[in-house]
Amino acid sequence: MKKIVLSKNAPAPIGPYSQAIQLGDFLFCSGQIALDPVSNQVVSGGVKEQTEQVMKNIEAVLKAADMNFSNVVKTTIFLTSMNDFGTVNEIYGGYFPQNPPARSTVAVAGLPKGVSVEIEVLAHR
Repeated sequence: MKKIVLSKNAPAPIGPYSQAIQLGDFLFCSGQIALDPVSNQVVSGGVKEQTEQVMKNIEAVLKAADMNFSNVVKTTIFLTSMNDFGTVNEIYGGYFPQNPPARSTVAVAGLPKGVSVEIEVLAHR
């Protein structure tokens, strides 16, 4: 049976979706963008600050399901510019110091609220 996972420490969904769905031992997380969970506004700064906020948001959703980054088995990173790949990769890599998950990185024409990066994760207990 699927269970909706919701963290008050991550931004509330801005559309008809859940932050995450737990199904058995799997957690399917919606993509996170750089929204501050308190103001629900995009964080100020560039792609570095945005990526840091995205990772904090993901961490909050994982924690709400009693998981952490070590449970993540697959990620997808969406970038509006591949020129940001190095910056995003450096910050992202800090959250996976050992045994990083499988990953895809895709350049897209645009992302919600005009952000530069969105990351979604799949985790397993």
